[in-house]
Amino acid sequence: MAPADRQPLDLSVLALNGLRRGRTTGTCATAAVKAALYLLLWGEVKGAVDVSLPDGVHYLTVPVAGVMRQGDAVRAEVLKDGGDDPDSTHGATIFAEVARNDAGIVRFFAGRGVGTATAPGLRVAVGEPAINPVPRQMMRAAVAEVADDGGQGFDLTIGCENGEAIAAKTFNPRLGIVGGISILGTSGIVEPMSLATWIASIEVYVRVALAGGAARAAYLPGKIGRDYARDVLALPEARTVQIANFLGDALDFTERALREEGRKLDELWLAGHPGKLAKVLDGYWDTHSGKSRMAMGGVARVAAEMGYAPEMVRQIGMANTVEAAMEILKQEPGAEAFWREVEYRIGRLAHARVPSVSRLEVRLFDLAGNLLGGRQ
Repeated sequence: MAPADRQPLDLSVLALNGLRRGRTTGTCATAAVKAALYLLLWGEVKGAVDVSLPDGVHYLTVPVAGVMRQGDAVRAEVLKDGGDDPDSTHGATIFAEVARNDAGIVRFFAGRGVGTATAPGLRVAVGEPAINPVPRQMMRAAVAEVADDGGQGFDLTIGCENGEAIAAKTFNPRLGIVGGISILGTSGIVEPMSLATWIASIEVYVRVALAGGAARAAYLPGKIGRDYARDVLALPEARTVQIANFLGDALDFTERALREEGRKLDELWLAGHPGKLAKVLDGYWDTHSGKSRMAMGGVARVAAEMGYAPEMVRQIGMANTVEAAMEILKQEPGAEAFWREVEYRIGRLAHARVPSVSRLEVRLFDLAGNLLGGRQ
């Protein structure tokens, strides 16, 4: 949809759980880029800019904290508002320094407080600034919207004031991202998912999914697995629940609801990325990064117990992400069988928490949505 045809997204409208939504670091960086371009190209100082969101339908109006010339470049700043989600970057100043280049392309650089990838398995290549693909797409779109000549090139340096200290409170050092935070976001919007109120709302969603004597339901930690639930399991949207980090609570709500109804649920499916679900192997039922360790330890333990070579087990355990562990295992002839064993163990632990479910199945996917265990 052309930018002029997009609809505004109103952040003052609360999420279904009654909490306030926020702006991702990707949206903030894009707003800063756009504000800087307006001054650089047109001499306009904007107090707010419209950022086109990745859904292709909406835009978000983002306040600009400041914009100023710096020699041949322009710097713009945007304050990160994470809404009611306890995001470590809430309140941070995200800035962009934009300058023309002679290369005729858009290039990205890590400014002060934004990290650089130093290990494989991330969404960006080693040596690249930690600016994920969707925020990059958003910033390229912003350039196209403001510049009247598609052949112009720009250098976009994205930074965060005090970003290195903020990043020390996140998984970035463990992930191999050094020097600061990551610029993230897949929707441009921060959904307030990590609060007690959200947990309470999950119980509502679980009861809706089980209503009317439903025989099957699927619980998804994130967007991965949503297509599988719809296309392969043929479940209507009402029978799927986005459980975010709260797998344990979702299972407890399920058991409670089924006992109240005095019945069994024929099938419950857990579908998602092992970065979340495999944390259960270490006993973590709240998979928020602030309340759990990363999943590679549990995955490595399964590998050891399946007889994988000690050196490979060590590499899996030391991997910076589960995606990196997948790469290590990809060349193994038994990789699919390995992930089926991980699925089985997760399922066994989860099933013990919901005995009123007759059958519990787990399916794991990589970030591209490919089944890891090779079975439908």
